[in-house]
Amino acid sequence: MATRTQNRSSNRSSSTRSSSGESRSAFSWSSNAGPILAAGLAGAAIGFAANYGRKAIMQGMEAAIGDWDEILATEHDMALAIFDKMLATDETQTFKRKMLLMKLTHALDKHSHQEEMVVYPALREANELADADNLESEHGYIKTFIYELNEMGPDASNWLEKVREFRDLVSQHAHMEEEEVFPRFKKDMSEEQNARITSLVNRDGFWMA
Repeated sequence: MATRTQNRSSNRSSSTRSSSGESRSAFSWSSNAGPILAAGLAGAAIGFAANYGRKAIMQGMEAAIGDWDEILATEHDMALAIFDKMLATDETQTFKRKMLLMKLTHALDKHSHQEEMVVYPALREANELADADNLESEHGYIKTFIYELNEMGPDASNWLEKVREFRDLVSQHAHMEEEEVFPRFKKDMSEEQNARITSLVNRDGFWMA
């Protein structure tokens, strides 16, 4: 009498044979799988190239602005402009509010990454620990505002009030960087150091764009 193992082996062998009696692996590709796979890979390659090109264009435009501090100041202005668009909405424009919050979140994420990965470490290296720690701690409050706005929803009665508070924080943060910390930091830099930080800010901005 055939054992259970033999029966299973026999059943698997029978189920993988075609009607013509030829054995076929369960992992074999059908005749039209090649073109489908090639088309999928081509589509992925096109999508990657398009995204890479978009990043290059966006960060290339920022790089043309000038040094690292000028790039970051421009990003401050861009974020504040998004805030102003948010403050110009009303409770019936929930979709627009959601889209603007998504745009603001991306802009602030990119900006924070550039500062936290390049500028603040360079500040600490230059013995400006207090300023670096204070500015980075404010980024935590910025993330908290983003969380709260997402949780409360765009139709909340106090949505505009929360956005206004958020804008005030970002404006004060930007003012401290642009008018106090960055000018003092840049003043003591060599041309090589300035160029290096500019290059790193552009590099990190590219990957976050």
